[in-house]
Amino acid sequence: MTMASRFRVTYATLSADNEDLHAWYEEGLETARGWLGRHITPFVNGEDRPGGETFEVHSPVDTSVTLCTVASATTDDVTDAVAAAKAGRSSWGNTDWQERVRVLRAAAEMISDRCAEFAAVMTMEVGKNRLEALGDVEEAADLIRYYCTQMEKNNGFAKDMDKLLDKESTRSVMRPYGVWGVIVPFNYPMALAAGPAGGALVAGNTVVLKPAPQGTFSSALFMDCLRESGVPAEAFHLLPGGDEVGQAIVSHPDVDGITFTGSYAVGMSIYREFATAYPKPVICEMGGKNPTIVTAKADLDLAAQGITRSAFSFSGQKCSANSRVYVEREVYDELLAKILERASSLVMDDPTKRDTFLGPVIEEESVRRYEKAVAHAREAGTIVLGGEVVGQTPDGVQGHYVSPTIVTDLPLEDRLFRDELFLPFLAIAPVDSLEQGLELANDSDLGLTAGFFSTDEAEIQQFFDTIEAGVVYVNRPAGATTGAWPGVQPFGGWKGSGTYGNAGGGLYYVQQFMREQSRTVVA
Repeated sequence: MTMASRFRVTYATLSADNEDLHAWYEEGLETARGWLGRHITPFVNGEDRPGGETFEVHSPVDTSVTLCTVASATTDDVTDAVAAAKAGRSSWGNTDWQERVRVLRAAAEMISDRCAEFAAVMTMEVGKNRLEALGDVEEAADLIRYYCTQMEKNNGFAKDMDKLLDKESTRSVMRPYGVWGVIVPFNYPMALAAGPAGGALVAGNTVVLKPAPQGTFSSALFMDCLRESGVPAEAFHLLPGGDEVGQAIVSHPDVDGITFTGSYAVGMSIYREFATAYPKPVICEMGGKNPTIVTAKADLDLAAQGITRSAFSFSGQKCSANSRVYVEREVYDELLAKILERASSLVMDDPTKRDTFLGPVIEEESVRRYEKAVAHAREAGTIVLGGEVVGQTPDGVQGHYVSPTIVTDLPLEDRLFRDELFLPFLAIAPVDSLEQGLELANDSDLGLTAGFFSTDEAEIQQFFDTIEAGVVYVNRPAGATTGAWPGVQPFGGWKGSGTYGNAGGGLYYVQQFMREQSRTVVA
């Protein structure tokens, strides 16, 4: 049993306070610091290639630290990777699914075994605190395991069908599409690489993967595990770089399917443009503007805990982050006071430190977006907490640090209740009834996650029956709108937050990477 699985580091257990766990992370941090300076290049058909333009990845935790250098994939790299993936799709796709499961389970075990080192890299790379980073890495391993389990439970998704004639037999077989592109965001640089890539690979597809520039190191570590576990050279290719590399993958006619995680605007453009001569599958997860509703019958201490954790963990840079709260008026002042008390006590510092809850935002552009949101909040409402660009740790280390911010007294139609900011920014408003709260919560193009706090069973059922979101939580102090785990909470959005409605880490996800073939034989 691995250290991570023994301590069950998930997003719902981030209060884990185990000395052995922290000692394990510290050892991993020492190892990871020795990895700094790695040069990452395109990996195509089993070979590291020189790539083209080189850029440096600096830590948002300490901007003086260069984590790695990256050679961007060239047009030729993309072309050759897709060609190799296309050439190899038959051999990998026709490999017995049991063998694909064996190889991928081995990769998952490697990820878990190296969880501390990988999490330490992730902390330095994107600014997650140590427990969030450990959770991200172990989620990557668990997503792969879960998809392997789904293949096993469904016998590779091959089933005998009914007969019309005695001499006739028909079998339904799910077959891979071929070449699958995976475009990964910075905020879950390993889980959102391993999840879709693992699902695509276990289903028999070959994969070309493009990480976010600021998540390249983590994706490269994931690739190392695939290589060492025995995934064939033609089945997985790493294509680092910026938006132009992602666009080249999306526009390539020989890419048969795509998974994208990112903004609504970019996801919708891919959804509209990816099809060529015929429709092709597009799996998009496109963020959220996630509400929590709190009624007068709620446990306000639980609500304050869940809201604060969801709004400010990883500095609000989660598509599932809680960014707006609607509270029945009679308990509004009391709940606001409890949230302010909790949020004021959060430790913002270097996220490699044990006691840090929130670290920096990812980049300077995020800081500028924060400044604009703060300026608007001061004009349109009242900032009751935060609103400051801190810019450094208490020790004076320069990084992209901004304070957790809470704003009140905004008009209910204000953009801070509508626009996804990807920042530690929470807007709170009183409402006159549960019905009004539900109406406001649903008044969005996005529908990823939602939270609810009430002890009344009828109110809870009304919430379930009415809310328009794919992942919903009731009375959850570990995270009002955050914290899904593979095989526990399937994660996928409604409306503008997702395409197919088959959620990651759920019962129906792997099938999206396959298409059904009906095989009839007459004896």
